[in-house]
Amino acid sequence: MNADNIKSQMRKGYLEYCILLILRKKPAYASDIISELKEAKLIVVEGTLYPLLTRLKNGELLDYRWEESTQGPPRKYYEMTALGAAFLSELETAWEEINNVVIKIKGE
Repeated sequence: MNADNIKSQMRKGYLEYCILLILRKKPAYASDIISELKEAKLIVVEGTLYPLLTRLKNGELLDYRWEESTQGPPRKYYEMTALGAAFLSELETAWEEINNVVIKIKGE
């Protein structure tokens, strides 16, 4: 067994959750999302982020708006929808349940 493979699978499982947590605070540009994830030590590249954002948008969990930028072309800002907020609430419950199981098994 390869620990890196398992870590990669685990990361894929909670990446969407982390994106929604970021967007719960405020709408954000993709590079802002990447910066916040990197700050939390979760390294994500644009090639990984954009398909996730598109999937969340197609699932009506996110929406976006274009804003003019002083530093180049307009920027696409993503924001959570009401459906996204409800989904995030479900994910938070699931995360707490998973975390409680692991803590109990570890004996902490």
